[in-house]
Amino acid sequence: MAMPLESPITFTNIGKAKWWQRGIFASQTGYVLLALAVLLVVMHFASPYFFTEGNMQNVAKNFSFIAIATLGVTFVIITGGIDLSVGSMMCFSAMITSMVMTELSTPGGLGASLFVHMAADGKTVLANVPGLILLVSVVAGLGVALLGGLVNGFCIAVLGLSPFVTTLGMLSIVRGLGYVVSNGRGSFPGGPDADYFYALTSGDVLGVPVPFIYLVILALAMAVVLHHTSFGRHVFALGGNEKAAELTGIPVVRVKIEVYVTCALAAGLQGIIISGWLGSAPANMATSYELNVIAAAVIGGANLAGGVGGPLGAIVGCVLLEVIRNGLVLAQVSSYWQQTLVGVIIILAVLVDRIRSRMT
Repeated sequence: MAMPLESPITFTNIGKAKWWQRGIFASQTGYVLLALAVLLVVMHFASPYFFTEGNMQNVAKNFSFIAIATLGVTFVIITGGIDLSVGSMMCFSAMITSMVMTELSTPGGLGASLFVHMAADGKTVLANVPGLILLVSVVAGLGVALLGGLVNGFCIAVLGLSPFVTTLGMLSIVRGLGYVVSNGRGSFPGGPDADYFYALTSGDVLGVPVPFIYLVILALAMAVVLHHTSFGRHVFALGGNEKAAELTGIPVVRVKIEVYVTCALAAGLQGIIISGWLGSAPANMATSYELNVIAAAVIGGANLAGGVGGPLGAIVGCVLLEVIRNGLVLAQVSSYWQQTLVGVIIILAVLVDRIRSRMT
C-alpha cells in the first residue's frame, strides 16, 4: 500500500533579511541617496532658481571639481588607508602643468624652440604641432603626481609607515614645493595651446560640462575595475583582512602602491581641471580640499576601516555636499555654515551605518 507523502516542512523565518537589510537600505549609500532626494525636494520648494538649467549646470560642474579626486581617495579608503595629500597634489600638478605650458610657449625658453616659432610678423607665437605643448604639459603635471603617489605607496607598503603620518608629511612637502617653484606666485596657462586647454577643462559638450563627462567616464571605469578585475578583488581583500589576503597570495605591496598612485593621479587630474576653470593655478589652490574629498567618500559609504566603498557612493557624497553649498547660497545663508553641516552629516552618516550594522 502506498504511503501518503508528508507535506514538506518550510521555515518562513530563515533566510529572510530584515527590511533595513534589503534594497536601498542595504548600504550606507542607499541612506545617503534617500537623504539627497529629500534635500532636492526641499530645495525645489525653498528656491525657484534651484532647478533652473543654469543652476543645474553649476551644480554638475562644481561637484565634479572634487568628485574625480574622491574616486581616487575611495580606492585608498577601501584598502583601509587614507591619503591627506590630495589637496596639495592637486595644486602642485596644476602649477607644474601651467608653468611647463608657459615655458614651452615662450621663445627663448628652455626647449621652446622644439615646440614654437615666430610668425612672419615677428610678434605672434605659433605652435610647431598644435596640441603638442598641451600634451607635454599635462603629462608633466600628472608625472609629478605619479611620483608623489609612488613615494606615498613605497613608504606605506614597503617601509611600513602609517598612512596617516606619511600622507600628512607629503601634504606639507608637496605644498612647500609648490611655493618653492613658484616663489609663492600663481601660474597662468599661456601660449598657442591655451585655448585648447581651457576648452578641455572648463568647456561643455551640448550643454554638459566637460568635467562632468570626465567624471562619468572615470566612475564607470572604476566600477569595472573594482567589480570585474582581479585588481579590484585584491583591493577589497586588503580592506577586509590584509593578513588573510597576504596568506592567499595577493601581492599586498604592489596593490598598495598602485592604489596610492591611482589616488595621486586622480588628484593631479582634478587639479589640472580646476586650474582651467580658474584660469590660473594659485599657490594656495585646493587648500583643505582633502577634508572635503575624504568627507564626500565617507558620507557616500566608504568605510575608513576598509573593505567597503565604490564610485556611486563617492559621487553621491560629492553631490550631497554641493547641493548643500548651493542651497545655502540660494537661501542667502553664510557659506561658513557649510563646514558645520558637513561635519554633522559625516557624524550622522557614520552613526546610521553603525546602528544598521548592530541591527544585522
